[in-house]
Amino acid sequence: MQIFRTLCVGFLGLAAANLLAMPSVQAAGKTLEIVQKRGHLKCGVSQGLPGFSTPDNRGKWTGIDVDFCKAIAAAIFNDPSKVKFTPLSAKERFTAIQSGEVDIIARNTTWSMHRDTALGVDFPVINYYDGQGFMVRADLGVTSARELDGATLCTNQGTTTELNAADYFRSNGMQYEIVAFEKADESVAAYNSGRCDAYTTDHSALYAQKLKLSQPKAHIVLPEIISKEPLGPLVRQGDSSWNDLVRWTHYATVAAEEFGVTSKNLAKMKLSSNPSIRRLMGLDGSFGANLGLSKQWAVNIIRSVGNYGEIFERNVGVQTPLGIERGVNALWTKGGLHYAPPIR
Repeated sequence: MQIFRTLCVGFLGLAAANLLAMPSVQAAGKTLEIVQKRGHLKCGVSQGLPGFSTPDNRGKWTGIDVDFCKAIAAAIFNDPSKVKFTPLSAKERFTAIQSGEVDIIARNTTWSMHRDTALGVDFPVINYYDGQGFMVRADLGVTSARELDGATLCTNQGTTTELNAADYFRSNGMQYEIVAFEKADESVAAYNSGRCDAYTTDHSALYAQKLKLSQPKAHIVLPEIISKEPLGPLVRQGDSSWNDLVRWTHYATVAAEEFGVTSKNLAKMKLSSNPSIRRLMGLDGSFGANLGLSKQWAVNIIRSVGNYGEIFERNVGVQTPLGIERGVNALWTKGGLHYAPPIR
């Protein structure tokens, strides 16, 4: 009996310790309150992907994903600088959000059914529509992914890239070999050194990583897009209010672009008689209160980072080194997929 009692006490003590080590359901449901009390947002980003999240030599982060977290900080604090960025590998990212190390992941992560239903995370919104592609050396003489039979592919561990490659090569009756690395820079370095015939990842990331190669112009991105890669931020499950705040941060930037509201014309737009613009600007209604924010929540976002078009063009657009066309990332009114539900 004494042995049984001792075992029970030991088991209960271990269970209690494990529960204490995990973020409580109550804490998980009060993310905004925790962030406000702390005084800054904790944002998980990539370890360096030009155009999306990359630091300069002074540690200043820029990119679409960086701007997303700055937008959330602006909505909460009216100060886009109140963000701490944590670089995470593809393998580390889910553990970081599950454990509470970060409040949000904004790190070129594909929304898939498994991730959405089995990892204790939610994807509030898609902020970049992408697809997987391939990059090869121009002197390889390959102009199509269909010519990569027997190729060695460099890529990253813990991503959907490996699964997509398996599907593509199997369905086309082709052979291949994967060489995967935990860090993206390791994959790029291996490809650059000639260890692999091709490098495969999201199409946008191919253009970003190409800039890191010793001779960028000696490489080409093949035309095929072999998958759907809807990229977006992710948060822990169990906090619908935080999920809403993250979702509507993105929609505010999309709605602003649709209505012609920019970071440069806010003063003018405050004089608009358009009901939709007036609700976006916090002039009519109290929609910010439903998010736990001020009436000026969307104005604070737009003033800090701009509308979606400004964010896109500044970081990855045709006038940047990446030179990416809007394509499917244009507004729905211009043939793209971005569409904001109404603020009303």
